[in-house]
Amino acid sequence: MELGLTGKTVLVTGGSKGIGLACAQAFLAEGARVAICSRAQANIDAALKDLPGAIGFTADLTDAGAAASMLEQAQAALGPLDVLVNSAGAARRVVPEDLTPALWRTALDAKFFSYINVIDPVVKTMAARGFGVIVNIIGNGGKVANPVHIAGGAANAALMLATAGLAAAYGRQGVRVVGLNPGLTATGRVTSFLETKAQSEGITTTQALERAVADIGLGRMADPEDIANMALFLASDRASYVSGVTIGMDGVTTPVI
Repeated sequence: MELGLTGKTVLVTGGSKGIGLACAQAFLAEGARVAICSRAQANIDAALKDLPGAIGFTADLTDAGAAASMLEQAQAALGPLDVLVNSAGAARRVVPEDLTPALWRTALDAKFFSYINVIDPVVKTMAARGFGVIVNIIGNGGKVANPVHIAGGAANAALMLATAGLAAAYGRQGVRVVGLNPGLTATGRVTSFLETKAQSEGITTTQALERAVADIGLGRMADPEDIANMALFLASDRASYVSGVTIGMDGVTTPVI
């Protein structure tokens, strides 16, 4: 299927690993011009070996000033963004008895503000140009509460609301904003999830993995490429009437309407 992404300028936050890296690779394969960002230069350097033609920038996106500086550099190199894919940041999973107000705030910084600090300037620039697509990789924890992911889930829920609200606010100015809610996905972050789940349930990480996969209706975790393929479609004109929604991709772990 021709997606019409050739020559589009794309920024993928969190693009050095996992789902973000898979998204960057997928957009490159479609002929897009791609930039990635990460907090660590070492991660950027490693990722760019698998992203021929892409460029990378370092930034702590929990800092609004650092996010703005990164955007300035990326757009100076690529030109105005046509597509923003947010995949940076993840709140640490914590058993409920270990939660503190400080950890709640840290979770919001890690997942919510690491997105908003990039979205806010980008959506306004896109609106001024009359075109743009923002794809937010969020997470199903914002819809289904998990005892070891309460603070992070709250951040995800806030992002789902922001996705819908910004889509409504900027739709008439040519900007689409959509979300994706992956479930368990085969990335490095799975290890942290399994360790916390094992601690909470008093089982081994192997048992935690077996139980988690047993709950997935499709019988397997998602691959990062599964999520990237949907991000590609949503960023393309093939999805020109899709906006303001967050699409679940949890493999029927939670079969709800």
